[in-house]
Amino acid sequence: MNKPREDGAIAINRRARFDYEIEETFEAGLALVGSEVKSLREGKANIAESYVSPERDEVWLINSDIPTYGPANRFNHEPRRHRKLLLKRREIAKLQGAVAREGRTIIPLRLYFNDRGMAKLLIGLAKGKKTVDKRQTIKDRDWNKQKARLMKERG
Repeated sequence: MNKPREDGAIAINRRARFDYEIEETFEAGLALVGSEVKSLREGKANIAESYVSPERDEVWLINSDIPTYGPANRFNHEPRRHRKLLLKRREIAKLQGAVAREGRTIIPLRLYFNDRGMAKLLIGLAKGKKTVDKRQTIKDRDWNKQKARLMKERG
């Protein structure tokens, strides 16, 4: 049984910062059922292939995977159901405007429990990176690794 990490993170979307340039982040609550919370407490979730979609005056997390909780039996949830995100009206309007007018994308970055034990989702308003930008990101990452290695060797 995997437990959540020390910082409370349950799932992290590692590809998000590589594929997208994150402009702004928002913390959103999730409307979950009991068996989903139990499954999250066990540290089981996947947000890698998921995305966020503003529809009407609501924002939804689509295609996220929270596996079923064994002991819940027949009262279990559907693993890939659409989950409503809880945000303030002003934040929802800002996200809808950015997606409609500027062609931005809303990406889930991190699923975690906050200090009060509530499940939260960190979402980012993002712009897709071009292949050239991705190459530059790889070069920067490799250079930082090499630099750290040299500093470690030479003291």
